[in-house]
Amino acid sequence: MNELAIKDLLYKLADDQLILGHRNSEWTGFGPILEEDIAFSSMAQDKIGHSLAFYTLLHELGEADPDTVAFTRNANRFHNSQLVELPNGEYDFSLIRHFLYDNAEIIRFEMLSASRYEPIAKVATKLKGEVKYHVLHANTWIKNLGSSTEEAILRLQAALNEAMPYALGMFEPSAYEQELISEGVYGGEEAVKAEWLQRITAVLEKTALQLPDLDSITPKVGGRKGTHTEHLQPLLDEMAEVFKIDPTAEW
Repeated sequence: MNELAIKDLLYKLADDQLILGHRNSEWTGFGPILEEDIAFSSMAQDKIGHSLAFYTLLHELGEADPDTVAFTRNANRFHNSQLVELPNGEYDFSLIRHFLYDNAEIIRFEMLSASRYEPIAKVATKLKGEVKYHVLHANTWIKNLGSSTEEAILRLQAALNEAMPYALGMFEPSAYEQELISEGVYGGEEAVKAEWLQRITAVLEKTALQLPDLDSITPKVGGRKGTHTEHLQPLLDEMAEVFKIDPTAEW
């Protein structure tokens, strides 16, 4: 198997998890209710743990150790989708992003559990149970709030409309896409997107929310190749502040 293709896939997975994990952690102490404060904090911890697992696989393939990879790269070397780096905004936007992202992520983990690349299959199999709970949390709140008050519905719809171009950018294909598919490493982004649309549509149909017209949307791509919004670098600087004080420190 092409090692460069494997590394590209791992960086995409790890960087998404790391950045969204840090965004979710920003709800700690600020959740709209205590239950959601705890929920987003717990999911943040899970996602950062998932990123560590994938960075560890990269380290085994000759990349730098996880802390160095996570805390010393600039934005143009990150492979995360632009969706995960956007500021949290109000709870409606964070909830919609959580719904759109985690419904895609569980499909990736399900596919990767059957990967012919054994190291990634083992990690995905181990971690997908946690992602299932993230999906359950997101879908439950979307169904509840998306069928509740007029204000809740209007705010969620606006957030869905705003987030969708960035969500479609999650499925930006890799330069190694066909190789990964043909070698049985990964099912590919088009397959993930098709299943994702079915799953999110099934949830939205149980609410008053409407899926935006996808034909009229230009996906926000570039994140997988190092092109990011102005929001990523300040987040990376904040994340790395303590590490850069003394990179040799042991905790």
